[in-house]
Amino acid sequence: MSRFISTFRSSSAQLSIVLAVILATGCSQPTTLHEIREEGVLHVITRVAPSIYYQDREQDTGYDYELARLFANELGVELRVRVADDNSEILSVLSRNYAHIGLAGLTQRPDFGDHYRSVPIGVSAQSVIVYHKEVPAPESLEDLASETIHMLADSNHEHLIADPANEAGPIIQKHPGLDAAGLLARVESGEFGYAAVASNELDLNHVFFPKVYEAFALNEPSDLVWLFPAAQDDTLVNAAEAFMERMNNNGTMAQLAERFYGHLDRLNYVGARTFMHHVENRLPRYQSLFKDYAEESGMDWRLLAAIGYQESHWRPNAVSPTGVRGLMMLTRTTANYIGINNRLDAEESIEGGARYFRMVHGRIPDRIPEPDRTWFALASYNVGFGHLEDARRLAESAGKDPDRWMDVKEFLPLLAQKEWYTKTRFGYARGHEPVVYVQNIRRYYDVLVRITEPDAPSASGLEDQLAWLGDNEAGPEAPAKESQPDLRADLPPELRLIPPTL
Repeated sequence: MSRFISTFRSSSAQLSIVLAVILATGCSQPTTLHEIREEGVLHVITRVAPSIYYQDREQDTGYDYELARLFANELGVELRVRVADDNSEILSVLSRNYAHIGLAGLTQRPDFGDHYRSVPIGVSAQSVIVYHKEVPAPESLEDLASETIHMLADSNHEHLIADPANEAGPIIQKHPGLDAAGLLARVESGEFGYAAVASNELDLNHVFFPKVYEAFALNEPSDLVWLFPAAQDDTLVNAAEAFMERMNNNGTMAQLAERFYGHLDRLNYVGARTFMHHVENRLPRYQSLFKDYAEESGMDWRLLAAIGYQESHWRPNAVSPTGVRGLMMLTRTTANYIGINNRLDAEESIEGGARYFRMVHGRIPDRIPEPDRTWFALASYNVGFGHLEDARRLAESAGKDPDRWMDVKEFLPLLAQKEWYTKTRFGYARGHEPVVYVQNIRRYYDVLVRITEPDAPSASGLEDQLAWLGDNEAGPEAPAKESQPDLRADLPPELRLIPPTL
């Protein structure tokens, strides 16, 4: 450049001015934050996981996603999400500076070095060893000498276990094609004896894998972080750090943590006393509405009430961070489609829930007999018709009956595992939830039948089929109904065993 300047020093003043402009422009590159605002887009790359990003009732959500959405809103730009297959792809994209932020569910690792910057997001996790209940329980890595520890690719765990100097240490087996749910499913089945997983992903999935036991942690809890390409300047990182501090100070982080993690300590029981308290104190306010709109829709009012309890605990002002709201927890799209204006109005919500359930029920093939048709309708109400159809196709491809609930409910949980949902039309879903959702409503319905008049009308004619169904699909004999002065005394003991999905 100095040779270029000296050669043309005697050129015209106009050229000198042009050159000065070029030099000035070259010396003032736009910052990362300026480029984002100029384009109007914040590009993030992530993976599908209940701890990070997923779709719930056709709406994007997840702890990391909700934070990223709020951050993009604060910057005044669009949030554009690219979904990667795994953490390896996320790290590769960031290393080439092809995205602004990576949401990978990782903690800071020694091998990150100068490749990535990081910002904590208010949730901590640690690496834990889990094992199948029938293998010896380890207390330390020494107990796992020469044993294979399975883990996901590019996880937080490998550097905590690998020790080149210890030839007798554990054998590490990485599985690029799996996610946390798929890994835990293999421990549950006994295919894998031991695995290393992140504690937060274990917490979110543990209730669905009762044969998976937690052994010990490999480290102390560490902050989960967002990752930023090292090629960026500091402007976006600084803005993210300031944003996280504000979210922590104003309580938003705590609220999101409660939304996505706060229910985990209650996933091993249904809250039987709470349910009966609400039967006595909340249900009477809405019982006539359930009866009126159930009759109008041709369904048993107690089934409609059971759906309402599962959705909101009969709270007309219930609201989720994804915008689902009201006693029947309708999405805005659903409410508009069925002609409901105010989702927070109890009567409109119950009317909309009854109308929508009958529409969903009507989409289930007529050839499917009751009560299975109702179970399918409930699952569709929860997870969406497309995901239900995906599970039915998986069941059929495995030689099972796609028209039988007891077969299809085994395949719905597979929609949470990458190796399965990538083969489906509608992709990832938290497939355990519709199974638990249906099971809960069946128990709630059972209780409501037992504590109401023996001759209560049932417009759908399903009372004998829906009542008294426990874990056995055929259902036990219904005992003679007796009047119970104490409603709590009539609560079936099995109700306490089913985890809620509220």
